[in-house]
Amino acid sequence: MTTQEVLDYLKKGQVVSRGSKMYEIMHQLATEAMQITSEINNGYHDMDEIQTLFSKLIGKPVPKSFSLFPPFYTECGKNIFIGENVFINCCCHFQDHGGIYIDDNTLIGSNVVMATINHGHDPSERTDNRPAPIHIGKGVWIGAHVTLLPGISIGDNAIIAAGAVVSKDVPANRIVGGVPAKILKTIGGKS
Repeated sequence: MTTQEVLDYLKKGQVVSRGSKMYEIMHQLATEAMQITSEINNGYHDMDEIQTLFSKLIGKPVPKSFSLFPPFYTECGKNIFIGENVFINCCCHFQDHGGIYIDDNTLIGSNVVMATINHGHDPSERTDNRPAPIHIGKGVWIGAHVTLLPGISIGDNAIIAAGAVVSKDVPANRIVGGVPAKILKTIGGKS
């Protein structure tokens, strides 16, 4: 089984059981990601170097308009997809096995967590990995200390208030906040 086959399997939301060959490959990806993120996080790099290292981490080129303020953490890296003019602030943690898709002109605040893996509720299934992708539209602003849970989509131009925990899809042109996040206001309209 190739790494790409595992990544494609994860993006489809298929369960990965502990002890399986896929589970082993997920851990190999984590080891590789830790090696690359330690290089990103331990020393100064100009933006060209950051872009080169981040491209190595995700396994594909990032746009020249991409910027990142380290440190940055991930257990995979290879299922992160970056659009144009994306900014990621410091101390973010992307658990991207299930896929993280970030569209153009998105701003991501510091200490944001994007989690694409969940586990079974039944104790006998607790170690099973249940991936679900996160999709972020164009022109989104995600505030500091936000947590995005598996399987959610954020519509274009939405704003996620600092500290929010997003457990449901966010429509376009909405401001959401709180735990769990709720719609607070429509952008360009009344609340």
